[in-house]
Amino acid sequence: MEEPVRVLFVNSEIFPYMPETDISVLGRYLPQGIQESGKEIRSFMPRYGTVNERRNQLHEVIRLSGMNLVINNADRPLVIKVSSISSARMQVYFIDNEDYFHRKFINKDAEGKDFKDNDERAAFFARGVLETVKKLRWRPDIVHCQGWISHFLPVYLKKVYHEDPVFTEAKVVLSLYNDQLDARLSDQVIDKILVDSLRREDVAVLADPSGINLAKLAIQYADAVIAGVPEIDPRLAEYVRERNLPVLPYTPVTKDGGPYVRTYNQFYDDLLKERS
Repeated sequence: MEEPVRVLFVNSEIFPYMPETDISVLGRYLPQGIQESGKEIRSFMPRYGTVNERRNQLHEVIRLSGMNLVINNADRPLVIKVSSISSARMQVYFIDNEDYFHRKFINKDAEGKDFKDNDERAAFFARGVLETVKKLRWRPDIVHCQGWISHFLPVYLKKVYHEDPVFTEAKVVLSLYNDQLDARLSDQVIDKILVDSLRREDVAVLADPSGINLAKLAIQYADAVIAGVPEIDPRLAEYVRERNLPVLPYTPVTKDGGPYVRTYNQFYDDLLKERS
């Protein structure tokens, strides 16, 4: 019997853990629709401090937690938590770390300024997802990233984890939004994110550490792109065209499992046909 296609969703937001936005609604309803189409799914997001653990019944997965990730020369404990959305018959995994995610705000402080360690938080999230999937021994065919905090994952997958049997066949799909494009990352971002086989030239676009260049880094290592909003920033749209990537135009997202689920599902299937 042929194994089902496996789709790993790496989300910056998922409703109802986060307020309703284009990203959080897709993060909630697309995995359900893809699962109901016959594919296997796993879904991840950061465990922001705004997520109420008691109300959402999060609990730590001891067998997956317990490792440390070195970020900016410091050991950071990786904690994995999980919650169930019973109506969707799916689980959501949360990447947690007290230093990075136990804050009352998501990306910016009370004065509206970007957190100075957003680059570290994004790197920790990306590597945390990949390490957890390795521990699960769950081999994804598609890795679908959406939201700025997922933007380091494509380069880590393609340059650091590419020889691991869990990830050798994985295709990266990137949903592009216009979130955090005006942000400024640390001037030391490249030094902070280098690990193992990842070299400076692999992330050279971050010599100018802007939010737009972080998105370009994700595009650079993606296999296909989906427009998450009607109008993608022209700088990103041009970069996608330069790289000649398959693109799925914007498709409105609804909560009722509308046509967009079939459209996304077909996009995944077409990408996997190219692989074979």
